[in-house]
Amino acid sequence: DVQLQASGGGLVQPGGSLRLSCAASRFNVLSYAIGWFRQAPGNRREGVSCINPSGSATFYADSVKGRFRITRGNLKNTVYLQLNNLKPEDTAVYYCAAIPIHKFTVRAMNGDDYDYWGQGTLVTVSS
Repeated sequence: DVQLQASGGGLVQPGGSLRLSCAASRFNVLSYAIGWFRQAPGNRREGVSCINPSGSATFYADSVKGRFRITRGNLKNTVYLQLNNLKPEDTAVYYCAAIPIHKFTVRAMNGDDYDYWGQGTLVTVSS
């Protein structure tokens, strides 16, 4: 079975940083782009950032531009999301997901296009 394992969440103060990891296994990682979504209680799911297999193309939601950075590891099967200058409104469960490369775009993220999802990791930003 395809597996996506998200990790790295935790409790951090406003202005702090975290690095989330998404480890992919059991599928052709070069055929899929990887994205991060988040969902806070009572809110709709939001596409945060995504990256193509080579790491050459990325998308960021306006709410995180300039604060978050997405990268892929050298072996391409791990995607990292660096969260900097965190704000209380960043509090949410963060999920990583995989989208077939032919559906990947740097213009937007549509969760319905993503085939595989990880289990989520909780990020809490609070003083």
